[in-house]
Amino acid sequence: MVYPKKHIGKQQKRLGGIMKLSTKGRYGLMAMYRLGENYGKGPTSLKAIAEKENLSELYLEQLFMLLRKKGLVEGVRGAGGGYLLTKDPKEIKIGDILNALEGEIELSCCNKESDCNKMGDCATKDILDKIQVKLEAVFDSMTLADM
Repeated sequence: MVYPKKHIGKQQKRLGGIMKLSTKGRYGLMAMYRLGENYGKGPTSLKAIAEKENLSELYLEQLFMLLRKKGLVEGVRGAGGGYLLTKDPKEIKIGDILNALEGEIELSCCNKESDCNKMGDCATKDILDKIQVKLEAVFDSMTLADM
């Protein structure tokens, strides 16, 4: 049974009850793609990425703070500065980018502490666990170079 969004509580949303990438994930992938295009050619400014993708430069700054904390990008200050990938695009997994921006992507709250009254007797837990493993494998098998 599929429930409309209005029936899904805040706790379930917070724990990953709905698998949907936010703008963080989508825009972050777009921006990382642009850095990948310029890999080995020097830094790329957020302004250039924002203009090319029609995104907010301020929002990109927030995303790049998260990406920098996870060691996926590094900043270069000064004239001609911007951001660089810390590794070859072939070595940066899509899963690493999404985890840096979205946190852990979960199909359900079955593996988290929650107020679900079915935690001990859930009919969907086993199948969702199997799907989760496959989803993670897909994200980890694709790299920035595959985009």
